[in-house]
Amino acid sequence: MPGSPAPLSVVLITRDCVGTLGACLDSVAWADEIVVVDSGSADGTLDLARERGARVVHQDWLGTGRQKQFAVEQATHEWVLCLDTDERLSPELRKSIEAALAAPAQHAYEFARRTRFLGRYLRHGEGYPDLCLRLFQKNHARWSDDVVHEKVITLGTVGRLDGDLLREAGESLEDYIAKQNRRTTLSAQELARQGVAVSRSQLVLSPLFRFVKFYFFRSGFLDGVPGLVHIGVGCFSSFSKYAKMLEISRRQERS
Repeated sequence: MPGSPAPLSVVLITRDCVGTLGACLDSVAWADEIVVVDSGSADGTLDLARERGARVVHQDWLGTGRQKQFAVEQATHEWVLCLDTDERLSPELRKSIEAALAAPAQHAYEFARRTRFLGRYLRHGEGYPDLCLRLFQKNHARWSDDVVHEKVITLGTVGRLDGDLLREAGESLEDYIAKQNRRTTLSAQELARQGVAVSRSQLVLSPLFRFVKFYFFRSGFLDGVPGLVHIGVGCFSSFSKYAKMLEISRRQERS
């Protein structure tokens, strides 16, 4: 028979996110520990975190992957759950996590993330299931050092839990596109630093194939206008990343 769930530390990285943090922390109030690693908030984030019982640690920004790994290392317990501040657990996912911790069969677990975009939860395309590996034993997994597209690296097998991680993307479309622009710049710079080459065919074919895959084969059209816009922005982001890589390459050739 399963015993009591193993103790769990929930870890988050924050900066000026008072508008979304409360719902996130409320959804994990049952956890044994909540650790918030902040890089310089000035909007009430720290007061809110402490009011919800979180232990707050300051750390100057290290880059996304390294910042998240630093947060994991502050956790007291072996099992950690990593969340972003605009995410919260669905009741079904909470039950799945508690069941997994009562009788762990793996060292790490992933689950689906469902994003609300333009007022609608996406259920198809690249918006769902968007599997995220966020629950793991910290001695068996770690965050990569990537400045963008960071991921949890584990050598063991990964289990999958029922229930959704809910992402409340509250930013405007303008802010969402601006965030994607920043991410494609970081991604292009990192790929160029690694010496990855890009061709004009990639510039054209990558966004085209991406649209066909997610809008038609992954049924993104069923999500209506929000699904179309979400996939469209993703395709333009792909085009933009490769265009920026070409720009960097040509700049290096002239220098």
